Amino acid sequence: MSTAHNPIRLFETVVDDCPYLEDKKSASILVDPDHEIDNALFTMLSRSGFRRSGDMLYSPKCPSCNACVSVRIPVNRFKASRGQKRVWRKNLDLKVSIEDVRFEDEHFDMYLKYQQQRHPDSSMCDEDPDKYIGFIDSYFSRSKFLCVRLEGKLIGISVLDQFDGGLSAVYTFFDPDYSNRSLGTYAILYMIKLCRLRDIPFVYLGYWIDGSQKMDYKRQFKPLQGYRNRQWEELSV
Repeated sequence: MSTAHNPIRLFETVVDDCPYLEDKKSASILVDPDHEIDNALFTMLSRSGFRRSGDMLYSPKCPSCNACVSVRIPVNRFKASRGQKRVWRKNLDLKVSIEDVRFEDEHFDMYLKYQQQRHPDSSMCDEDPDKYIGFIDSYFSRSKFLCVRLEGKLIGISVLDQFDGGLSAVYTFFDPDYSNRSLGTYAILYMIKLCRLRDIPFVYLGYWIDGSQKMDYKRQFKPLQGYRNRQWEELSV
């Protein structure tokens, strides 16, 4: 892959067990970490199916599987389902603010509580604050926190990346005591609202994997577009 001025080196990771599908192997291609990323390049890579984890930009390249599909919602055509409308009404008492990405004990404590209850065996369940902020933030992504509060109490955060023509949902974590509020779905619905207000055409949701229960919520947002064969097309899911 190359831009008009600077060629980009790509590296392949080692093959490992897939964390989403049993009996599958996973691998990725990574953008050279020494390559300087600006907003234009981040935009191009995001529109080409790449995602970020911290400063690392990657795309799946698995040896015997192509189940990972980068997906996005065309916000002006999105129509909420009955279930999504119920989630929105259920959370009308919440207050939402868009804030700068920063480390705060309140944020980190909620992140750890979420990981310990939802993903206790994950490498992300780590009490090192530097690893947390290294995963959440990057120097090129113009990231923001979408903070959700109930009567002044922080109960959820979505990390949002901004690039030309898109808002990307990087990661959402919340207080597990409020799981009945479907805060992950609510955060995406709020992102759609933001995009409509700001005339941003797409919400990017990362990778959808057919057959993965963890990723199944993404296909509930319709219409849904997927990046396949180097182009975006509407998915029948």
